[in-house]
Formats: sequence, structure tokens, C-alpha cells
Amino acid sequence: MALLEVSGVTVAFGGNRALDDVGMSAEQGRITGLIGPNGAGKSTLFDVVSGLRRPSSGRVRLGGREVTRLGPARRSRHGLARTFQRLELFGRLSVRDNLLVAAELGPERRQAERCVARIIDQLGLAEVSDSPADTLPTGVGRLVEVGRALAVRPTLLLLDEPAAGQDGDETERFATLLRSLADDGMAVVLVEHDMGLVMSVCDEVHVLDLGKVIAVGPPEVIRNDETVLAAYLGDA
Repeated sequence: MALLEVSGVTVAFGGNRALDDVGMSAEQGRITGLIGPNGAGKSTLFDVVSGLRRPSSGRVRLGGREVTRLGPARRSRHGLARTFQRLELFGRLSVRDNLLVAAELGPERRQAERCVARIIDQLGLAEVSDSPADTLPTGVGRLVEVGRALAVRPTLLLLDEPAAGQDGDETERFATLLRSLADDGMAVVLVEHDMGLVMSVCDEVHVLDLGKVIAVGPPEVIRNDETVLAAYLGDA
């Protein structure tokens, strides 16, 4: 059974449907890609899954539990964590304190300092651990945001464009990190415009266009799907 199950989700803004009968799933130990042109509905779907937006119809199940009507805090207690397309850090706090804020709210709060030390080592953040977050390059800042999500020990991790601002070496190391998280049993859902990263790390890819799922499959199938190519190239 999939850890995350989304079925029949529709989100309407007036007469426009940002999502139209969308379904997707994510399994533990696998990286699921969610791609599509700008405005396809990817971040809206993340908002529905994480509880920031209630769908007009459809449902979300997490670990076999119905969570459609639960808010973000309760979904977090069921093992969900996410990052955002827009970088969301406490700018005046150090990297260490940004991580500590999350760790003190998570299941390891009694050993928060140890949890933070482990994440700093895992993400290679030792050199910037005492730096204010607002002094960091964007790519490093996004890594800190991933670390903050990891501090609550999620079973499902939603990442919204986490590689934006990273250089080639950083992206390569990040791909290794994602694979290690999945190998440890986490379910990872990745929204990303870096197709090299998506195609190299994802086990399965869902493609959204104009609020609809237009293709689902392994990377080697998706990269040659004519419908997907047309959506990205703007063909009729």
C-alpha cells in the first residue's frame, strides 16, 4: 500500500480549476517526481497534500489514514514534512538554530541538539552552522530548509524545487542525499524543474499540465512521451 494516496482531487478558484480530478501516490523507499510547466498545479497539489488548502472534492490518505480534513500540524504528527518554492527560513537565526526550532517540535525534542548535530553532518553544513540564514547563498539556504524538514523525522517528505540556486556539484550531492533518504525508507515527492535531477533520481514521475495528470511512469518512459514533450514545448 502506498504511504501517500491522493484521489479525485479538484481545486477550483471561481470558474477555473487549478487541479482537476488529480490522483497520485508515493511509496516508502521511492522518490516520486511531480513535474509540469509553470502554472500546472504542482504547488497547489502540495498545498492540498500538506493541509494548507482544502480541495473542492477528492481525498488524501497518509499511511492508510484519511487526512483530508486535518490541518498541517496534525498531518505533521502523522509523518509529513515539506519545503516551499519560496525559501522560508528564519533569516536572523543561525543555521543551527533554524534546525533546532524544528527539532524541538519533532519526536526527538528531548534530544534536539543531537538531532541537529546529525543533520548538520548529514547535509555537510558544519562550515555555515553558526552563520545567519539570511547570509547564505540560495542553494545552501535551500539545503537548510531541507534539513529543517528532516528534523521532524518525516516518513513523507515533499520538496518544492529544492535544487533551485544550486550549482552542478551541489546538485550532484543533493541527488545522493535524496537517494539515501529513500534507501532509508522515506517516501520523497520531488517538484523540480531540473530535469537532469528528476530523471536521474526518481523511480516514477507524474506529469501535470493545466491541472490534469497527463502522464505517469518511470523516467525512461516519461522523457520520450509525446504528450509530455508537447506540453513542455507548447505544441498543440
